[in-house]
Amino acid sequence: MLKKRYILRTILIVIGIFALLACAFVAEQYYRWHICNFHALDGEPHSYDIYPGATTDSVLKLLSADYEISSETDLNLHMRFLVFNHPEPGHYIFPAQIGDRELIERLKYGYQTPVRITWNNFVRTREDLAGKVTRHLMMDSLTLLQYLEDDAFLSQYGLNKETSRCLFIPNTYEVYWNITPEQLFNRMQKEYDIFWNETRRAKADSIGLTPVEIAIVASIVEGESHNKNEMPIIASLYLNRVHKGMLLQACPTIKYAVGDFKLKRILYRHLTVDSPYNTYINPGLPPGPIRCPAPATIDMVLNAPKTDYLFMCASPELNNTHIFSSSYSGHAAAAHQYRHTMDTIHWDK
Repeated sequence: MLKKRYILRTILIVIGIFALLACAFVAEQYYRWHICNFHALDGEPHSYDIYPGATTDSVLKLLSADYEISSETDLNLHMRFLVFNHPEPGHYIFPAQIGDRELIERLKYGYQTPVRITWNNFVRTREDLAGKVTRHLMMDSLTLLQYLEDDAFLSQYGLNKETSRCLFIPNTYEVYWNITPEQLFNRMQKEYDIFWNETRRAKADSIGLTPVEIAIVASIVEGESHNKNEMPIIASLYLNRVHKGMLLQACPTIKYAVGDFKLKRILYRHLTVDSPYNTYINPGLPPGPIRCPAPATIDMVLNAPKTDYLFMCASPELNNTHIFSSSYSGHAAAAHQYRHTMDTIHWDK
């Protein structure tokens, strides 16, 4: 009897030990699967750009430089269970601690982390824009530049290489790192349509200009001044000139035509440069914007006050203000004062 009890007790103890081992194994697997098998050495999240053609081994090698893998055996088991053969390209940010399931599923199905692309109204050329937009993308700037200059491609958006920058309204956008040029342009078209809503389009129509033409005027306004109090008046002046069919004679367009945006003083030799952006010799608006105008400046043009101003001259006080005139005689007097001041200053250019 005692022997039977001893045997039964032994069996129960053995079963209990196996049960504890099984529970420990299940608990460990659950922990490695759901909670943490990768622990960052510095306790911080880490980001990775996974390029097309990357293998599971190459990705794990990248991660091993920043993370301690608690159990490679469990990881291999989990990768086989989830049939993880190759990672999807993309930009990924992983937390300081991550379990195998989340890591594997994100890489397997391409659940990447969006990146932010941003540019401001100081972007002037297509080359500048391509560089700013692609700074944090897999796409290189030369590829985007080719699209920005492809008239056949741009025609579907009603644009050409000179007006392509109008589609890229300065702001910060979230996109995927491996976005294609076509996807990027479609995204910008959606953002463009959101900005150019019915209200703004109606205002542009009432002015007699298209959204692209409004953007061109706004780019010139920004080139003339950063004084927010004067910018609406400058917008009114240029709209008056456009409607009267006058030469715009905008100095910022000369800087763009010459290709020297740091030019401090416009001289006669600059005014004769052969360029469609030379508004001293070519009537009407230039073929495209001279920078990517800010949304606020576009709104200033759309809501410009009614004035009779046709001329402007920088103040001889050199205080970032202008003297506005409705007649050439008034403008000539202001310009004479300004030139007198400028002639007393030494210029390198």
